[in-house]
Amino acid sequence: MKTILKSFLFLLLLAGIIGCSRKKNTFLSRNWHAVTAEYNTLYNGNLALELGKEELNQSYQDNYWAILPVERLHVSEEVMVPGTNQNPNFAVAEEKAVKAIQRHSMLLDGRERNPQIDEAYLLLGKARYYDQRFVPALEAFNYILHKYPLSNTINEAKIWREKANMRLEFDELAIKNLKKILEDEKLEEENRANASAALAQAYMNIGALDSAVVQIHKAARLTDDKKEEGRYWFITGQLYDALEKKDSANYAYQQVIDLKRRSPRVYMINAQIAQVRNQEIAPGEKVAILEYLTELSENRENRPFLDKIYFELAEFHYQMDSVDLAVDYYNRSLQSPSTDLYLQSLDYETLGNINFDAANFEVAGAYYDSTLQKLAENSREFRIIKRKHDNLNDVIYYEQLARSTDSVLRIASLSEEEQREFFTSYAAGLKERSLEADEPEAEEENVAENYFENKRSGMPGMPTLGSGFYFYNPTTVAYGKQEFTRVWGNRKLADNWRTGGQAGVLATSDTISALPATADDPRFDPETYLAKIPKDPAMLDSIAADRNFANYQLGLIYREKFDENELAAEKLEFVLQNEPEERLLVPAKYNLYKIYSEFGELAKAQSLKNDIITQYPDSRYAAILQNPESLREDENNPTALYEEVYALYEEQRYEEVISQSNELIQNFAGDEIVPKLELLKAMAEGRLSGLDRYAESLSFVALNYPQSVEGKRAQELLNTAVPALPAAEFLTDSAATSFKLVFPFEKGQNEEVEKFESRLEKILEELDYTHLNVSKDVYDAQQVLVVVHGFGSPERAKGFAELLSVNKKYQIQKNSFYISTPNYRIVQIHKNLENYLQSLLTPPY
Repeated sequence: MKTILKSFLFLLLLAGIIGCSRKKNTFLSRNWHAVTAEYNTLYNGNLALELGKEELNQSYQDNYWAILPVERLHVSEEVMVPGTNQNPNFAVAEEKAVKAIQRHSMLLDGRERNPQIDEAYLLLGKARYYDQRFVPALEAFNYILHKYPLSNTINEAKIWREKANMRLEFDELAIKNLKKILEDEKLEEENRANASAALAQAYMNIGALDSAVVQIHKAARLTDDKKEEGRYWFITGQLYDALEKKDSANYAYQQVIDLKRRSPRVYMINAQIAQVRNQEIAPGEKVAILEYLTELSENRENRPFLDKIYFELAEFHYQMDSVDLAVDYYNRSLQSPSTDLYLQSLDYETLGNINFDAANFEVAGAYYDSTLQKLAENSREFRIIKRKHDNLNDVIYYEQLARSTDSVLRIASLSEEEQREFFTSYAAGLKERSLEADEPEAEEENVAENYFENKRSGMPGMPTLGSGFYFYNPTTVAYGKQEFTRVWGNRKLADNWRTGGQAGVLATSDTISALPATADDPRFDPETYLAKIPKDPAMLDSIAADRNFANYQLGLIYREKFDENELAAEKLEFVLQNEPEERLLVPAKYNLYKIYSEFGELAKAQSLKNDIITQYPDSRYAAILQNPESLREDENNPTALYEEVYALYEEQRYEEVISQSNELIQNFAGDEIVPKLELLKAMAEGRLSGLDRYAESLSFVALNYPQSVEGKRAQELLNTAVPALPAAEFLTDSAATSFKLVFPFEKGQNEEVEKFESRLEKILEELDYTHLNVSKDVYDAQQVLVVVHGFGSPERAKGFAELLSVNKKYQIQKNSFYISTPNYRIVQIHKNLENYLQSLLTPPY
């Protein structure tokens, strides 16, 4: 009996399965495929879609400093490889949609009998849309519109199609179609809300904010989704703000606030802050606004948003001229956990502005540097801050130079006992901080020590901190790496690096004391520093000269760039009080004369004027003071003199260039023409003395004038052009296609050189050798070369030399040698002509 019952049930099940064929339009078949598709395949697909959307929402970072987009979807600019997905959940959703279509579609006689297949295509389109494959998504939505015109999802598909069109930047088409959709009186409220929101986004895309605000306002009123309602109301407020309708904006923000916990709290906090910004602070409302913001900051639920709230408190105090309180809250904002890089950039920028206004230019430069690290390089804000920061580079550099030289001189002036006492205390403090597992701070004495190390190594005027900050200076960075390796050894970049990266090891004072940093470390021995104190009078004079030069440059910068005449006067007076070199003495007095004249301190100004005219009557400053108008037309102004020296350079009169540049550098100390002259002199020295001298001279310009255009150009040449120059080894003649014939002359034979060059040019003209040309090239301080260019081989060069010597008409018996064009370049760069002549297999003619 049981066997018969089992057989019957099996046959019944088999009949049911056979009867559920997709090819038969039966009640059983239609319902079986519809139910299976809806509650199995599509259910799992929609579940995966929601998981993917949730991940998108969690990873998406809204920028509340700009009008929010309606939809939280970051479109990546990266081109996806076929078969890859942005999010695996969307791949699962798409797979389930395709599976539902393939296994459960009942397309019979041109009509779909399974009512769930249009839902499958809608899921397919959404999955592709969120996966940022908008063209395939558009195809799926269009399929529903063309194949299922009576579907209950038809309006939803229409809205999604227009969203895909907007992503493809067909905003005008989307606006036209969405308007038609909204004209349907039977449109369900939620679909009407979604269509209005999409239309608002399309209007925002084309900049029609007044039209956008109408539609997003409608969407906010119609939607049942409280999360979306909060977002829509917030966008409404932002749009009204952009249209400068503050009252309407505050009304929209209040709608967000009234939603309370039904909408994400981030919208409410930003709405509250936006309302405060929109409020004109009347005298009687200051206390109420301060209490309101303070209450927000003290609410435990608002802890994730303290960065924004503290920033608003800082802005409030800044507007009320309570600068100290403002600085405190800007710093609190920075110290609060935050993912808002733009907010952090505003904190740093405002702190920079506060210090700039207080003439703390070095500190301002540090804040601007931090600001730049938080901004995108291609943004307008980045370019503005970059200009501010670059204008402060000179101040930062020379302030560090002035401080470091002053520290060295101050320490050197102490008695031996005072020096020992000072460094004993300093080393003890350094060791104590190391035992506390803190890095030693870069104190004034460290800067002084580093400066002196550089001074001894031949880098005058260059504090270790370099132009700007530590990591701007490759030399300092390399030194830092070397020091780290010496002290700590080779440590991997990992947690607990001080203890060798051993997770779970507590860095106690005992374990730290066992590390190299505290075991016989010379940094903790006072003798290390005492041995480095300069005692040579010549060295001390050189350091004092660097200090005076730095303070002189600061005086000019504060006066000319920042209009800080009081600071400028302070720096220039310091120079005069510290026995400056003559090249700085008169310019410093002249600039002080101009400052005191502007201040109205006429007695001081007149005293300086008289001093310059009587004590330095031949100086250009005396000439300016006696007759300013006549000097403006004088050809001896710095620019005109530079042009004269440059003309000498073009004529290859390199020794004169060097001599006159040195003289002008002394005469125009502090003038912006000086870096130009230094770079021109470096180029002349390179042409005259070769690559090593050229690199040395460029290094001098780069180190001493790092913020000038010429200093940066010198550094660029050192980094790129100099390493690219050929090595000193000569190439084989077989590797060359162009050769020269060279006639050497001793320096001083100028008349003979001119006659010889002229004679060669006439010979080439008579022989109609148009492919050849002649030049006169300076080789070094002892030799000048007359060169015939354009030979195709060594034989032709030697043949031409033979022609000149044996032809009775010419009879030129001058010694000469051939050289390939690449080797001639090597000879001129490395000044190794003797080596080349020795390498020739045949003796020179």
